[in-house]
Amino acid sequence: MKVDYLIVGAGFTGATLAERLAAAGKRVLVVDRRDHIGGNAYDEMDPHGVLVHRYGPHIFHTNSKKVFDYLSRFTEWRPYYHRVRAVVEGKEVPLPFSLATLRALFSPRLADRLEEKLIARFGYGARVPILRLREEEDPDLRFLADYVYKNVFEGYTLKQWGLRPEELSPSVTARVPVLVSHDTRYFQDAYQAMPKEGYTALFRRMLAHPNIKLLLQADWKEVEGEVKFARLVFTGPIDEFFGYLHGPLPYRSLRFRMELHPGPWAQEVGTVNYPNEHPYTRVTEFKHLTGQDYLPHSTLCYEYPEAYEPGRNEPYYPVPREENEERYRLYLEEAKKLKGVYFAGRLGDYRYYNMDQAVARALKLFEEIVHE
Repeated sequence: MKVDYLIVGAGFTGATLAERLAAAGKRVLVVDRRDHIGGNAYDEMDPHGVLVHRYGPHIFHTNSKKVFDYLSRFTEWRPYYHRVRAVVEGKEVPLPFSLATLRALFSPRLADRLEEKLIARFGYGARVPILRLREEEDPDLRFLADYVYKNVFEGYTLKQWGLRPEELSPSVTARVPVLVSHDTRYFQDAYQAMPKEGYTALFRRMLAHPNIKLLLQADWKEVEGEVKFARLVFTGPIDEFFGYLHGPLPYRSLRFRMELHPGPWAQEVGTVNYPNEHPYTRVTEFKHLTGQDYLPHSTLCYEYPEAYEPGRNEPYYPVPREENEERYRLYLEEAKKLKGVYFAGRLGDYRYYNMDQAVARALKLFEEIVHE
């Protein structure tokens, strides 16, 4: 077989590049180790008829009209605003920690004072990283910062990453800030929706172009000698590609437990976080995400973070720390020596991308390489 591009990985990055290149007249082969397309966004019907995300909940949100319009070619959307609660001192309260959360946890008098000071200091609608809030000199704001850090961020971060918040890049703690607003939505992006028929259906349409061939349950090295290709796009771990030449890059993995709930609903919102209780970090009820409110039963997903061990589990999250970034830069230098080989995606770029960021990265890379 002879193709213009061999793309390793059938997730958002690989599928977007494959579709764009195929539409530009290029012949593309997409190879994936797994037995399905969609990467970690893969969803499927469970034995009880609930559309579940095999690798944990994936909630689509973006501020990019370009990304939203592009994906809209392959799916209709169901409007969905994700809401999350965290169990804090035995109470389920809105997350991100917001002015509404103040009202749920503190006395009206204290909540009024804290709200007034937050708005005066940062402005209504501000998103304040917890480590930034801990730098405040005002005793009330310091009290709030320490309370949120201890009860919301510290325990969850320790479980999720195996590290304390200050040991990670500020980009991690900035993802779930203190929100100076009464908005109880988890995201505030301009576009928030779920693919009407699910992510797998979306990927199936993306990869349906006649210029795309798909090979699943195959390692790209197994076909390397049998397929002639002009260029390679690799969306797997960049350190694995180079045989761990500079040592392995750290990743975090997850273990999932699916549980059938006999009643129509188990939770009032899509996801409940457990920063301090239980070995799992969060529980997601998929019916909130999929809109299958007609089912008399429900499926819950429990997430257990764990260390990544090659061959035993999957690498889900690059660990954003300066020392890891330094090692990644060594691999980036190796990549620059190769001609016609491109790295992209969470694992290829060693970046904690959201789904829309992975698509945006792929669209940008396409523009860079299509005319080479």
